[in-house]
Amino acid sequence: MEFTSLPHNHGTNDCHEFLRKELNKQDRFTIAAEIAKQLGDSARIRIFWILCHYEECVINISALMEMSSPAVSHHLRILKDNGLIESRREGKEVYYKAKDTEICRLLHQMIEEVMEIACPERSSENSSSPAETAKKVHHYLLEHISERITIEELSAKFLMNPTTLKQAFKKAYGASIAAHINEHRMKYAAKMLSETDKNIAEVAKAVGYESQSKFTAAFQKYYNTSPLKYKKQQ
Repeated sequence: MEFTSLPHNHGTNDCHEFLRKELNKQDRFTIAAEIAKQLGDSARIRIFWILCHYEECVINISALMEMSSPAVSHHLRILKDNGLIESRREGKEVYYKAKDTEICRLLHQMIEEVMEIACPERSSENSSSPAETAKKVHHYLLEHISERITIEELSAKFLMNPTTLKQAFKKAYGASIAAHINEHRMKYAAKMLSETDKNIAEVAKAVGYESQSKFTAAFQKYYNTSPLKYKKQQ
């Protein structure tokens, strides 16, 4: 039967039809209640929060939590059964991380909002938004342009899920982290080739290339000329 109105009119009848339709989707509320029930354990929430930031193995989670491995494995199994985390095997080691889903992102945010955890995305001390965190990552990479820094290392340092970090960075700079830093590496290399007496090997190392041949290939691709020809032209 079509829903018309509630017995009492408090001036909000316009949204009642929408609410009734959503309330009829009982299976969704059942899923939400089940997830809430499974997270009804402080240790489990702490483990989930860890895995929202970076991938980790049972032994390291146990050390961080100061819990036994069997106890941690029990919580991990429940989280995985409810679709909140995923795992991968590398040799004999199994690594876990939070799934990259809207539900997991919302739960991550909810935990930090409720517990007032100072995550860089919302921390007044470090950063108040993902965009500001992206800027910090940008400056950090430029300061360490001679180093090869992985997304996992950035994620751990700036306490942001790798996927969220990559999305925030691309939104802020219009390019992936790898493409963005490569552009700066090439420009910095070109500047050294034209303004210093450094040889090709020294320039390559200064912009994060241990292999001179790999640097030459990257420079050739970016500038359509080799580093040696570029230096001679300058």
